[in-house]
Amino acid sequence: MSPVSENPLPAFEPDWLALREEADADARATAPLDPLRVHLAGRGAGPGARPVRVADLGCGTGSQGRWLAPKLSGAQKWLLYDVDPGLLSLAGAHMPLTSADGSPVGARMCLRDLGSITGEDLAGVDLVTGSALLDLLTPDELTAVARAAAGAGCAALFTLSVVGRVEFFPSDPDDPALTEAFNRHQRRGGRLGPDAVGAAGAVFGELGYRVLTFESPWRLCPERVPLTLAWLRGWVGAALEQDPEAAAGGYLERRLGECERGELGVVVHHTDLLVLPEGGADHP
Repeated sequence: MSPVSENPLPAFEPDWLALREEADADARATAPLDPLRVHLAGRGAGPGARPVRVADLGCGTGSQGRWLAPKLSGAQKWLLYDVDPGLLSLAGAHMPLTSADGSPVGARMCLRDLGSITGEDLAGVDLVTGSALLDLLTPDELTAVARAAAGAGCAALFTLSVVGRVEFFPSDPDDPALTEAFNRHQRRGGRLGPDAVGAAGAVFGELGYRVLTFESPWRLCPERVPLTLAWLRGWVGAALEQDPEAAAGGYLERRLGECERGELGVVVHHTDLLVLPEGGADHP
């Protein structure tokens, strides 16, 4: 297969990824970490054993590694996959150097698109991970990633997948129509959008995985005004691009003003997905 697929992931600006990193870190569920640690120990990886081998798919600037590596003990070896060389360089430069117990963390950068990754690439990997990734995939891409992970016998942890639900405080009559329009925008190009978690659970379940889901809501305004302002512009813009009639005039300006005055609360719901292969410890 070629190193770049015909349907690469959308590109994201480093400034946007930096702006959302703190909210991402606060939102990611920590409950998956205990069963993940048990699984890794069963594979002979972690403290007092060989290094944990992790493949971060669509790593962007590396926020998933910066969040996860310090939460796992033992030496770690990360493979960072992204199709954007600029983002990949940032990810490699800012990976943590040590794990939770002070063991070394190393990283190797791989300039690749997900459409070209196979089970052979993941041979020997203990964990496939990705953040804000699943909703960007098409069903075929999801199936390819799941089969590659299953072929390697590794676990997978996918964080911060959108589920199509946003809560505003106070609410506005145009909120439901905009949410529906945004969700349809997320499905453009055949991408899974808010259906991603359910689709991933079904695909991994068919491959013999145990599927666990955990809520991971973004909590935005009033605590995170700059991020909320940027998110509002993008969310409303995408919704109106999909359906220009989804909201009456002035909606965005109204919401931006409420945010700047500290009068708006926003919760953007996400789900984290941990999938564990039955008998995974048989794949050292």
